[in-house]
Amino acid sequence: MTTDPDVDPDADLDADADADLAPEPVAATLAGLVPGHDATGHPLGPLVAVTGATGYVGGRLVPELLAAGYRVRALARHPDRLRGRPWFDDVDVAEADVGDAAAVRAALDGVAVAYYLVHALGSDKEFAARDRRSAETFAAAAHDAGVGRIVYLGGLTPDTDDLSPHLASRREVGEILLASGVPTTVLRAAVILGSGSASFEMTRYLTERLPAMTVPRWVANRVQPIAIRDVLRYLVGAAAMPPDVSRAFDIGGPDVLTYRDMMQRYAAVAGLRRRVIVGVGVLTPRLSSLWVSLVTPVPGGLARPLVDSLVHEVVCREHDIARYVPDPPGGLVGFDRAVRLALRRTEQGDVQTRWSSAATPGAPSDPLPSDPGWAGGSLYVDERRTVVDASPAALWRVLETLGGERGWYSWGLAWRVRGLLDRLVGGPGLRRGRRDPGRLRVDDELDWWRVEAVDPGRLLRLRAEMRVPGLAWLELRVEPAGGADEAAEAGGARGIGEAGGLGGARDVGPGTDGWLRAPVVFSQRALFHPRGLAGELYWWSVAPFHGVVFGGMQRNIARAARSAERARTDAPPAGG
Repeated sequence: MTTDPDVDPDADLDADADADLAPEPVAATLAGLVPGHDATGHPLGPLVAVTGATGYVGGRLVPELLAAGYRVRALARHPDRLRGRPWFDDVDVAEADVGDAAAVRAALDGVAVAYYLVHALGSDKEFAARDRRSAETFAAAAHDAGVGRIVYLGGLTPDTDDLSPHLASRREVGEILLASGVPTTVLRAAVILGSGSASFEMTRYLTERLPAMTVPRWVANRVQPIAIRDVLRYLVGAAAMPPDVSRAFDIGGPDVLTYRDMMQRYAAVAGLRRRVIVGVGVLTPRLSSLWVSLVTPVPGGLARPLVDSLVHEVVCREHDIARYVPDPPGGLVGFDRAVRLALRRTEQGDVQTRWSSAATPGAPSDPLPSDPGWAGGSLYVDERRTVVDASPAALWRVLETLGGERGWYSWGLAWRVRGLLDRLVGGPGLRRGRRDPGRLRVDDELDWWRVEAVDPGRLLRLRAEMRVPGLAWLELRVEPAGGADEAAEAGGARGIGEAGGLGGARDVGPGTDGWLRAPVVFSQRALFHPRGLAGELYWWSVAPFHGVVFGGMQRNIARAARSAERARTDAPPAGG
C-alpha cells in the first residue's frame, strides 16, 4: 500500500487523461464473470433488481449492469424521479418502498440478484431503527421471492463495538441481510472517491476554500479510500459469485492515507499550494460537523453522522474479494488518479450522479397538487407574468441554466443570507449547485431545490428542500403570446389555479436549433402549503419581500432572454 502523501503513483497519467474521462464499462475488465450480449445485442444475463437507483451509487450501477449483459429492474418509491436518466427506457421500473413488504415482494419476483443500496442516513435520530426495519423487510421479501443473491454496499468498520451510530447501523444492516437465508455479498467500503461523491466534495471544498485550517486530531487517523469505478466493478462482479459464498468483504483502493494526507494530496493534484493544517483537541464531532456544513455543500444532517465516523481508523483487513473479482489488469485506481478524474469530470460537467442525487434527508417529497380544488388546506401562490420580446427558445435557455454559479437573477444578498440560515438549521442551502451547468433532468438537485418536472421548452417545476414549515414549489413556464397583453400582470397571494400549457413552442427545447418568433409569455409561480401556525406565520413574514425577490427575478430573466435573442439575431450567419 502507498503511504507517503508526497508520492504520486499516477504521475504518468496526464497523457491518457482524455481517454480516462470516458472509460469503457467496468464489464470490459470482467471477462468470464459477466454474461454479455448475444449477436443481436440482447442481454444474456438474468434479471437483477437495484434499490436506491435514484442515489449516487445506484444511479451509476444501473448502466454498468446493462453494459455487462444483465436485465435490470429499478425499484423506486417515486418512479418518475428516474425519468430523464439516459438508461430509463432500457430498464423495468417497479414502484416500491423498501419498507413495504408486499411491494418489495412483488418487485423481486423473478429476480436472480438483488442490490440493496438504500439507507436513511441523517434523516433523523431514528435513522438506525428505520434502516433496521427496512433491511428486515427486504431480507424476508428476497427469501420469499427466491432471489439467488443479495449484494449490499456497507461501511468499512474497525474491529470494535464502540462505533458511531452511522457505522454501527451499516454493520447491523449487513448482518441482517447475511442472516436472511439468501446468499449475500456485503461489500464494506470507507471513503468513496468520485465526481459528486460526498467524501470527494467535502475534501474538495475544505481544501480549496481553506489554505489554512484548524482541524480535529482525528485527521491523523488512517483511511483506505476507494474510487467509485472500483466500487462499481466489485458490485457488478459480485453478481456472479458462487452460491456457497455468503460473507462480507473489505474493499479499498491501493493507498492508505490519513485525512490530512488526503487534503494535501488533493491540493497537489488540483494545483494548489500546500495547506497549513493544525490539529486541535477542542473540536468535537458536533462542532466539526457544523464547520463542515458551513464550508462545504454537505448539509449538517448528513455531515454529522459522516464526521462522527471519522474518529475511527478504517483500513481493510483482508483482500479476499480478489478471489472472486480479480483486480483489473492496470490495478485499482489510486487516490491521485481518482481525484484527477473527478476534477476533470466536474470541470466538464460530466457528472452522472451526485451525493445529493437522493433527496436530502428529511426534505419534503410531496409532488405539487394538480387539483385546483385541492382539499389539503391552504395553498398560497405568488404569480407573475411578463410578455418578453424574445423567442421561446431564448427564454427556455435562460430558465434551464438557473442556479448554481449563474444564480437566481434577483437580490443576490437575500438568497445568500437565506441559504446560510438554511444551512445553520441543517438544510442544503445554496451550495449544492447543479449537476450539469446547462441541462436539467427530473430529480436533479438545484441549490436548495429539486427538479420535480421538466417539459423541455415549456415547464420547469422545482420543489424546495430547504427547511421551511411547509411545502414549497417554484414553477416557471414558457407560454404562447396569444392574449398576452391581458395576461401580463402580476398576481399576489391567493388560491391555486389551473396551470397553462405552451402550445406553439412544441419544437423548442434543449438540443434543437429551432428559434420560434417573439414575443412569448414568461409565467412564474411560487407556491407554498403551510404546516400549522408556524407555516402561516412564515408565509406572511416573507410575503413583503416577494416583490423584490420574485419581481426582480421576473424582470431580470426577461431581460436576459431579450439579450440572448438579440445576440442570436445579431450574430453573422454561419460561414459568413
